[in-house]
Amino acid sequence: MDPKQQVLDYLNGQSIPFELVEHPAVYTIEEVLALGLPQDRCIAKNLFLRNSNGKSHYILVVEHSKTVDLKALRRQIGSSHLGFASEDRLMTHLGLHKGEVTPLGILNDSSCTVEVLLDEDLFSEEVIGVHPNTNTATVFLSPQHLEQAIMAHGNPVRRVKID
Repeated sequence: MDPKQQVLDYLNGQSIPFELVEHPAVYTIEEVLALGLPQDRCIAKNLFLRNSNGKSHYILVVEHSKTVDLKALRRQIGSSHLGFASEDRLMTHLGLHKGEVTPLGILNDSSCTVEVLLDEDLFSEEVIGVHPNTNTATVFLSPQHLEQAIMAHGNPVRRVKID
């Protein structure tokens, strides 16, 4: 099944309202911002992380302009050293390619082991934009609905504070 359609069907099945905007493929936040998507919308930056022994994986979701201190995040979540997971791990755990990282990738995580970390500041936004498992579209939905979708799938989700 088309990965985008899988996400849209899942959101519709959960009665989660969203808006879909299709666009050319983008691989970085800078490319997303250059698309000229609605400026009053928050675009999420999504980082796929792993702990030092590679047994724990996380998707961190923050507002695109934030800089993330991985040492501070590690302490906050009680993890060993955090680093960026490889593209092979991204494919193995989420079925995604580089440039497609999204919290909705958890739909491909049948073991529900990848934990999603949502920055608390996202919850002051009306809507946030994330990829629907492809980098050729952006789905806009409320952070509360995103959290609901993750929890309904069964993946662990936690709110964190990224300064």
